Amino acid sequence: MTEPEDLTIRRYLDDGAALLSYVSDCPRLEAEALLAYLLKKPRSHLLAWPDKELDYPVAKGFEVLLRRRFSGEPVAYITGVREFWSMPLRVNRNVLIPRPETELLVEKALEYLPDREGPSVLDLGTGSGNIALALARERPDARITAVEISKPALKVARLNAKMLHIDSVDFREGFWFEPVAGMRFDVIVSNPPYVEEGDEHLIEGDVRFEPENALLGGTDGLSSFRSIIDQAFTFLEPDGWLMFEHGYDQALRVNRLLRAMRYFNIQTFRDDGGRDRVTIAQGTE
Repeated sequence: MTEPEDLTIRRYLDDGAALLSYVSDCPRLEAEALLAYLLKKPRSHLLAWPDKELDYPVAKGFEVLLRRRFSGEPVAYITGVREFWSMPLRVNRNVLIPRPETELLVEKALEYLPDREGPSVLDLGTGSGNIALALARERPDARITAVEISKPALKVARLNAKMLHIDSVDFREGFWFEPVAGMRFDVIVSNPPYVEEGDEHLIEGDVRFEPENALLGGTDGLSSFRSIIDQAFTFLEPDGWLMFEHGYDQALRVNRLLRAMRYFNIQTFRDDGGRDRVTIAQGTE
């Protein structure tokens, strides 16, 4: 890293980006995010004052953050914040880091929600609450229930709702449909665990730091889909929709599971990277 006599923002960002280029696809952006977090300033401050010198303790603190990121720790866990649907969300190691491709699931839920007052939505495995809170922001009239089995994750989701001043989401603790017995919904959405046990990606990148219970979907990655698909039709309103995010190579297998249970109007949509990412279907009743 830089010598103490050269402590400008520009120099530290240049050196930080060079270091992170070995582990990141967006090294400059991540270096800026880490320094902005440390300074408690927006990234625009760094761009406006590139020749401003850092206090030496701040510079050393930045080096510590860079080393954490270089070791593989995700920026979102270091800073405790990740943006999703233009919302700053609190995150920690109890929840998955919200990813841009999951916004496609939000888009489809909004598109297929009934155009009437008070549609009902169920978000299964809410994690940080990102999907439920995004839907609540766009459809404040909707009745949204979010279920999560992990108590620590549910604490994060409720904190995010409080910080965003969203009080229309009913967070419930439990396993899939257990907390909503007897209820029916116009749309059921889920980004369930879908990584296969033993997948080589589990030892790469951010997922090394994320909770396994939110990642692993059994030996073939489909155990959560089977459980949800098997039960969901009894919780759907007539003409209601079940919607999943899944792995880029799982669309065909998820389609087969849905067809086997006599769901219809099955459709798969691709994310911005051109990968199959979201599959939706209507229930049988």
